[in-house]
Amino acid sequence: MLPRAHADGVDSEGSVKLRDATADDLPLLAEWNHQLIRDQRSPNPMSVAELEERMRGWLAAEYRAVVFELGPEPVAYGVFRPAEDGVHLRQFFVVRHLRRQGVGRRAIEAFRERHVPPGAALTLEVLSHNERGLAFWRALGFREEKRSFRWPPSPAV
Repeated sequence: MLPRAHADGVDSEGSVKLRDATADDLPLLAEWNHQLIRDQRSPNPMSVAELEERMRGWLAAEYRAVVFELGPEPVAYGVFRPAEDGVHLRQFFVVRHLRRQGVGRRAIEAFRERHVPPGAALTLEVLSHNERGLAFWRALGFREEKRSFRWPPSPAV
């Protein structure tokens, strides 16, 4: 069960703050997940309602979610879980009107400080055609370690 909403706010320097996502955040996270899917041109056909149910299931199992805020405004989110050598970030999204303004960088810095122990790795995947995403992660110092390939499913008959 997810806790009820609370907010950490923003510090005097205007940094991005993070808090654990709550059940109250699920509709927003699902809407943002839907935007993320569209922005990265993913073939995922799920509706916002389906994404909300999937998120609810993930958070009831091994995943956690955080909401990043500038003052009282939610501006980004991340979904993550423990991994063999650290933390795996499954989803990361910044609202469209605040991209390319340092919000994503500050959010990842706050996330690493709070959720990635010293000596642990932070891993993630980016769709190979998502040039903006690739550029963002590279600019933060992430490096590509592997590529995965997928044989597309046969069309339904």
